[in-house]
Amino acid sequence: MKKYISFIFILGFLLSFQSCSSQAGTGGDAQAVTALVNSGDFSFHAQRATPTNYDVINVMNSLPNTTSTRILDLSGSNYSIDVRKDQLDVALPYFGRVFNPSYGNTSQSGYRFTTKDFTVSQSAGKKGKSVVKIKVNDQSTVDEITIEVFKNGRAFTSIRSNDRQPISYDGYITKNEEPKEKPSAE
Repeated sequence: MKKYISFIFILGFLLSFQSCSSQAGTGGDAQAVTALVNSGDFSFHAQRATPTNYDVINVMNSLPNTTSTRILDLSGSNYSIDVRKDQLDVALPYFGRVFNPSYGNTSQSGYRFTTKDFTVSQSAGKKGKSVVKIKVNDQSTVDEITIEVFKNGRAFTSIRSNDRQPISYDGYITKNEEPKEKPSAE
């Protein structure tokens, strides 16, 4: 009986943390989240990465003092996708197999690019979530970015690439920060 009580206590404790952390992005207001996604001007902030390559997962599991999980914690870093009407900025890490590597260019090891040649389509998903699909036209490595935004501001992003295995990210969305004015050199 003590095992059941401790199990229920631990489960309740974990669920309370989950409900607190799910409010991180936009305060959990469903209307604000919907308005933010509909505006087409928002940022996705990655907190966790989930690689699909089992070689990466096996290496992660072989490290000392690690749990047998395939989720990489990215909190504390500044990995994001900034979606604006006229520009898309992507800065995300990549963990997995690259089929056409560029040996001399380490900037291609993750997804880091800025583009103005992209199309965005939005649709409604199940249970009130919004699905934003971004088709990038001028990048040879990225085919499509899919961002699923839930009513509480949490988001799930997956990237389908032409030369890499797929990867997904878990995080939240926020309003884009206003670009800072550069001081004039007078």
